[in-house]
Amino acid sequence: MKFRKSISLLVLCIAALSLIATTCGIFSKQGPGEYNFTSIHGQTITIYGKGIYGNNSVLAALQAIPQDIVTLGLGIPILIISLFLARKGLIKGRLLLGGTLGYFLITYMMYTFIAMYNRLFLVYVALMSASFFAFVLTLLAFDIEKMSSYFSNKLPVRFAGGYLMFSTAIIGLLWLARVIPTLIDGSVPLEVEHGTTLTVQAFDLAFFLPGIFLSGLLLIKKKPFGYMLAPIATVTNALIMAALLSKGISMNLAGIEGTLPLIIMTSLFGLLAIVSLLLIFRNVNEPVRI
Repeated sequence: MKFRKSISLLVLCIAALSLIATTCGIFSKQGPGEYNFTSIHGQTITIYGKGIYGNNSVLAALQAIPQDIVTLGLGIPILIISLFLARKGLIKGRLLLGGTLGYFLITYMMYTFIAMYNRLFLVYVALMSASFFAFVLTLLAFDIEKMSSYFSNKLPVRFAGGYLMFSTAIIGLLWLARVIPTLIDGSVPLEVEHGTTLTVQAFDLAFFLPGIFLSGLLLIKKKPFGYMLAPIATVTNALIMAALLSKGISMNLAGIEGTLPLIIMTSLFGLLAIVSLLLIFRNVNEPVRI
């Protein structure tokens, strides 16, 4: 694997820093507790008031903490395991590593720009930076022209690519359904809370959803980049769905209304991602090492 030392160093830094970020997010509890705050838009927001997410809303904290649990319990172990497999030269390991790095990149890009300023700011920035460069180097380590030869002819490209296109299209339409009415009537979406804008929706609609959609389309067309990007996108999607499911369950347990559709959708998309990933890995032809 090209860039082996650089990728390994970056991955170990990501694992160490995310261990700090997640444990602080989960276990820090200092602070006075909940209080109300009136935003610049005139909305009354209940602030969490405890721990590292003390200046975030209760709704935001109910989402950040369960994602920290998923990152700690699932993301970091898979990151280390995939690095081990990738260093052994396994294509499955390299694809798994790329997808897991995609999850960390998305996660800490969001934390950097969404979480209210706190003592972990530079940790979030470092995680975003390390994840970005590790992700790029992992992609560059692949020989694009050989990608199709790493998969058998039985690879269900329509199912795997179709899942990516369908799931991202649905999520994109859901975001647009929330945004467009407020642009028409001049109101402010409730999701803005005491922030500045819809950062999650902006990143999703501009980068992540189109990128994952395109990877699925390229796989269906059996393009070399599709064989590389689609498996990586499927790993990322599976981890993102696990995080979204944890957020839905957390909010549902806290009595937040309207969370059941989120739980159902993320459960379904997560299950499809796992099935798709198993089918993809089942059809990987590992190169013979002499």
